[in-house]
Amino acid sequence: MVIRFIIICALFLFIELYSFQAIRTLIKLRWLLISYQIISLLLFVFIIYSFTQFDRSVGQTKQTMFTMGLMLLVYVPKIVITLVLLGEDVFRAGVGIVNYFIENPNTTTNSVIPSRRKFVSQLAVGLAAVPFLSLIYGIFEGRYNFKVFKQTVFFPDLPDAFDGFRITQISDVHSGSFDNPEKISYAIDLVNEQNSDMILFTGDIVNTHATEMHPWLETFNKIKDPKYGKYSVLGNHDYGEYVTWPSEEKKEENFEAIKKLYEQIGFQLLLNEHTYIQKGEDKIALVGVENWGHNFKKAGDLNKASQNVQQEDFKVLMSHDPSHWEYEIKNHPKNFHLTLSGHTHGMQFGIEIPGYFKWSLAQYVYKQWAGLYENAGRYVYVNRGFGFHAYPGRVGIMPEITVIELKKGKNVA
Repeated sequence: MVIRFIIICALFLFIELYSFQAIRTLIKLRWLLISYQIISLLLFVFIIYSFTQFDRSVGQTKQTMFTMGLMLLVYVPKIVITLVLLGEDVFRAGVGIVNYFIENPNTTTNSVIPSRRKFVSQLAVGLAAVPFLSLIYGIFEGRYNFKVFKQTVFFPDLPDAFDGFRITQISDVHSGSFDNPEKISYAIDLVNEQNSDMILFTGDIVNTHATEMHPWLETFNKIKDPKYGKYSVLGNHDYGEYVTWPSEEKKEENFEAIKKLYEQIGFQLLLNEHTYIQKGEDKIALVGVENWGHNFKKAGDLNKASQNVQQEDFKVLMSHDPSHWEYEIKNHPKNFHLTLSGHTHGMQFGIEIPGYFKWSLAQYVYKQWAGLYENAGRYVYVNRGFGFHAYPGRVGIMPEITVIELKKGKNVA
């Protein structure tokens, strides 16, 4: 633990030293440079101190989210500056080697290595302003900038009665992070405006504690009951496993209270089980598994959830973590037509031009991280998340309400 702390402090110090080189190149007034150093030191001490005060028995709080946001706001721009100047130093060292060994072996080291160029420092600071301003936007605007994503998915074996059937999906609410009732009410209005046939909630109603949802129960109870019901599954945060509990009994008590939350807002929780949605003379199977993640809790039991469901039945599966689709679902012999997931949040940071381009660090962790993916006529849709966690904002990857329309016809990826 101590060694890790020393390594982190050393890394921060390295970043601070490099970013100061850019500031020193651009600013010549001594009092401004001293002010910059004092402010940087105070921020560094505050961030380190705040993280040392993290209470594992409480988990994430507004204070820890503030600290995380501040750390990103301070150090992501400085990392950009460091990378640019580090690249320049590699170039300067290369030029120095050439000058020393080829052009004039008798010159001193100081004269062969080019001095740091003001233009590069200006470029570094200019580039650093992009994530700095983006992170500020993400905190004050992006985290509640709800978007409705509409997706049509075609299946040749979709029962006729379900042609045009509409499903609204929400995921990763993380109610303990909310602080703006007006924005959340607006999002619930957006959910209702879709007038879907069914509403599905793919887990993570809280960060850790059931009590986080209590101030929002009335708001979420305003979600209208569609004709074919509201259903949900659990996400990894719903198990309360990211804090230290005084006893297993307290942990279990919290878990039971979290499961009841879904019922309290009118959702039927599917725990490794299924139900049939009947429309006219046709039906589809709605299957819900508990959380199953490649690097997370594996409580989901796909075989148990789909017991007595036939291979030829049309199936919609709710599974919180999309890695479940990658490792178990997409090639399962029972043929799960459409899987709905969440979990990734798109890392709450990325670049997205809907329909054309999307990028996030999430894609280096999850093969399926946002939107629709297909394998052999089977699909998974990964919701970008309704709420936010850890970083109190969203940049580029906005909070999502998904509307999926099922259509009978040829597969279109």
